[in-house]
Amino acid sequence: MKPEVLITRPLPGKVIAEAISHFSLTIREDTTPLSPAECAEALHQYDAVLPTLGDPFSAAVFAENHAPRCRLLANFGVGYNHIDVEAAKAAGIIVTNTPGAVTDATADIALTLILMTARRAGEGERMLRAGAWQGWHPTQMLGAHVTGKRLGIIGMGRIGKAIAKRAHYGFGMEVQFFNRSPVANPGLPAEQVKLETALAADFVVIAVPGGPATRHLINAEKLAQMQPHAFLINIARGDIVDEAALVHALQHQTIAGAGLDVYEQEPTVSPALIDMENVTLLPHLGTAALEIREAMGLMAVDNLRAFFDGKPLPNLV
Repeated sequence: MKPEVLITRPLPGKVIAEAISHFSLTIREDTTPLSPAECAEALHQYDAVLPTLGDPFSAAVFAENHAPRCRLLANFGVGYNHIDVEAAKAAGIIVTNTPGAVTDATADIALTLILMTARRAGEGERMLRAGAWQGWHPTQMLGAHVTGKRLGIIGMGRIGKAIAKRAHYGFGMEVQFFNRSPVANPGLPAEQVKLETALAADFVVIAVPGGPATRHLINAEKLAQMQPHAFLINIARGDIVDEAALVHALQHQTIAGAGLDVYEQEPTVSPALIDMENVTLLPHLGTAALEIREAMGLMAVDNLRAFFDGKPLPNLV
């Protein structure tokens, strides 16, 4: 008998085709996250669950559900701050993720946000679509130049290094980075510095994992350490930034602008951010390319297959 697996959101056809050849699937068609009650029910109805961003497998869910049938959460995505891993382990449930597959796509979105925000691309497109463009002139919509500027990266893991590579070799940017542990080889000319030094760059990109250890890492105090002409870019997790403090910093011109792909209360976005022309807002597009989502899904299926075949897990959290 095939193991019974719940897939909590629609996935690309290629992923489903691979999974269905190995497992008895239940595919939830709703595109919104599971509720806590649905998470609890899944733990007792299935041998494994393939969850993704926002499905709240919290400590409370595990605490209220003893002796679950589920033995594996094969997370679709590298980030797993929606899963309390320690509580899962205590309940006898293993957690895996999909690192590597997302690296380049997420780094590309970081550069997209840097360029869009610095060069006022979103604002310019809105002006044009509204029929307000009256033609080119020398002082129209002057933005910030990117080439040769200083980039501060917060978090120098796979994604941080990929961003640094693009910024340095593509745009001649000077790269400084903050990382909690020493990075022996960043893979390019780059300097590891204290957090306050990285925050003093012209562009600051957040690339640390989400979770309790990094929640509100970027708060009012840290935003005050940025320069008035600087831009904050977040492609990691929304709650790493204190969104209220960010709104205050933007409104009081403590920083020049922000480019965001993630939000503290996703999918809700602060109306104040929406009203600001100096903020680029994307709907969590970091990995939104078909071949990337297929690679992520196939990696999650590989984790499922390894578990049920009794083999070492490729991507154990």
